[in-house]
Amino acid sequence: MNSTSIAIGVCLDADTGLELEAFAAACGTETDFVRVLIDEGLLQPAAMQPAWRFGGEELARVRRIRRLQRDFDANLQSVAVMLDLLDEIERLRAQLRRVGIAAR
Repeated sequence: MNSTSIAIGVCLDADTGLELEAFAAACGTETDFVRVLIDEGLLQPAAMQPAWRFGGEELARVRRIRRLQRDFDANLQSVAVMLDLLDEIERLRAQLRRVGIAAR
């Protein structure tokens, strides 16, 4: 028997966000894990009231966190340090671009 599946996408822009349950599902994780990331300061909801809402940036961040955990078998404290370093690299590359120096 043939089965088909349909993929439905949502564009997450500044006006659109996912609530906690939908966000966790989109990230491929549990809501408890998302709560832990918020408690640890690794994730900030795009909107807090009346309920947490998450956008595309947060989705990418959770996926990056999960990838770092998987690839390096890292705990959340180690992931936090890696994220800080990756953010700093990106900030420095943007600064180089602004002054006209191409960064790799």
